[in-house]
Amino acid sequence: MDPERFTEAALQLVASAQSVARTRQHQQVAPLHLAAALLADPSGVPARVVERAGTDPQTVRTAVDAALEKLPKVSGDAGQYLSSELGRAFDAAEALAREWQDSFVAADTLLVALARTATDLPGLPAAAALAEAALAIRGGRTVESRSAESTFEALDKYGIDLTERAREGKLDPVIGRDDEIRRTVQILLRRTKNNPVLIGEPGVGKTAIAEGLALRIVKKDVPEGLQGKRVVQLDMGSLLAGAKYRGEFEERLKAVIEETARSDGEIILFIDELHTIVGAGKAEGAVDAGNMLKPPLARGELRMIGATTLAEYREIEKDAALERRFQPILVDEPSVEETISILRGIKEKYEVHHGVGITDPALIAAATMAHRYVSDRRLPDSAIDLIDEAASRIRVQLDSLPEEIDGLRRRKLQLEIEQEALKKETDPDSAARLLRIEEELRAIADQIGQAQADWEAERATLEEWRANQEQLDRVRTQIEAAERDYDLEAAAKLRYGELPKLEADTKRLAEKLDDARYVRLEVGEEEVAQVVARATNIPVARLLEGEREKLLELEQALHERVIGQDEAIEAVADAIRRSRAGLADPDRPIGSFIFLGPTGVGKTETAKALAEQLFDSEEKLIRLDMSEYMERHNVAKLIGAPPGYV
Repeated sequence: MDPERFTEAALQLVASAQSVARTRQHQQVAPLHLAAALLADPSGVPARVVERAGTDPQTVRTAVDAALEKLPKVSGDAGQYLSSELGRAFDAAEALAREWQDSFVAADTLLVALARTATDLPGLPAAAALAEAALAIRGGRTVESRSAESTFEALDKYGIDLTERAREGKLDPVIGRDDEIRRTVQILLRRTKNNPVLIGEPGVGKTAIAEGLALRIVKKDVPEGLQGKRVVQLDMGSLLAGAKYRGEFEERLKAVIEETARSDGEIILFIDELHTIVGAGKAEGAVDAGNMLKPPLARGELRMIGATTLAEYREIEKDAALERRFQPILVDEPSVEETISILRGIKEKYEVHHGVGITDPALIAAATMAHRYVSDRRLPDSAIDLIDEAASRIRVQLDSLPEEIDGLRRRKLQLEIEQEALKKETDPDSAARLLRIEEELRAIADQIGQAQADWEAERATLEEWRANQEQLDRVRTQIEAAERDYDLEAAAKLRYGELPKLEADTKRLAEKLDDARYVRLEVGEEEVAQVVARATNIPVARLLEGEREKLLELEQALHERVIGQDEAIEAVADAIRRSRAGLADPDRPIGSFIFLGPTGVGKTETAKALAEQLFDSEEKLIRLDMSEYMERHNVAKLIGAPPGYV
């Protein structure tokens, strides 16, 4: 055996075989030890070869472990040596590598050589079947480097098949975005430069558009040129991870490009955070990922969807040769109304995950409050986060002891401590107090017992409701799959048999929980407001107060801070109401007011009070003190210095 002729993975497996022998106190390293090492990793190349050959790798591993138990054990440090049978397997592996025109012996070569030479390997498929499976996994590539295993089935290793996830019902439904998906489809169907890039702020739904395309492909709701195609999301982090030596990253990326190009347009790559490919893997004298992608992108061999933000797209624009190969699609932030539709579409997924219901007012509150109060984030992501956290809070409360029962238990503990102290006293007052405490303890014990029984009964009903919700989700996924495969009999049986029964049971359980004392089933707008209140420090009551109530009571609210000044406050309130009612010109300011009066009568205070009422903080005010601009040159503070000055 020449170690220089083996790949790194193959050498590690040989070392693992020696370790298996040492752990089991076997003096001789035999083919069984190497087989155990080869199949130890369920996601490794040898295990995938066995699986592709039609055998369960875990079954083979169990049989190998059983055979290893029968080998004789040697106590003490007698030294290890390789068996002659294992030596023949290594020689056969080197001969097989030459036969396959490989420069190095890889892990799959070792497996096939073992099957050809060893006679005591239980459960392993025939050598011919393993060889066929190994060559199929390689996809026509030969082993040209010591890290070649990382390039086998590169897309399965470094990518996530979005179409497969859509088929399994693991993707959230995509609501709206029809124009962006249609434009993406148009660009993908071009002959060359068929690579759309989705550009938009974080959280507006760029990744969701790629997922929406995968969902449409699965539903066959796309033109003929895209039917049956796979959308595979490339994970740049996995590609870069563990690439220790120069050329290793490039080798992995080249394998991904070749596998995609060989699919003859059947695979569409999706790269989230597209700007990361510019400079990825670059070292002194090396080629970065962007330059490796340019030729196949230009020739149309590679169809790719990218997603990046406006600011980070500038990194790609710096490389004009790469930028011209992409067709930009701007993804705008959805409106509050569109966000509400999106939330209604994905509501069921969150209900199933958290095991609680989500009301429609909660969805409307999440969209409006996220737009108004979470201004540093974008819709719909900010609104989805509010719903997710509100549902999570309710779930935590459901899984915790109710406050009422907890309070009774604490009161009982307090009385028991007092009872023990009073037992040591002999005066009449202490004896009377002790009797009252014992009576109260009996009453509390009865209360706790009844409350505990009610709570456990309600929780059992809740668990049943949750199980029904999960079953409903599974049945709906099965109906979609059956209709997709034109299995109309199965679809009809599920849709008109099982589904109505589950829906009726779920409704019955939900009605039963409506009257529950300790279990709260639904997320309402108050729960959403509590999440926003914690993030913004705005009182919950202020968040729940409607726009109409604010405008109708604007004068009273302003008068709480500004005493008197009726005429000024009335004029300001009327102007605000006219604007909000849509009666004022939208292209003109809401109002321009000059507050006149001596110092200290409330001019600035009125402006602060107005800011607090309209925007929930008196700091939402841009204040210009004109006394600072008395000198002519001070105007530079407003409009900047003239040309030539720094």
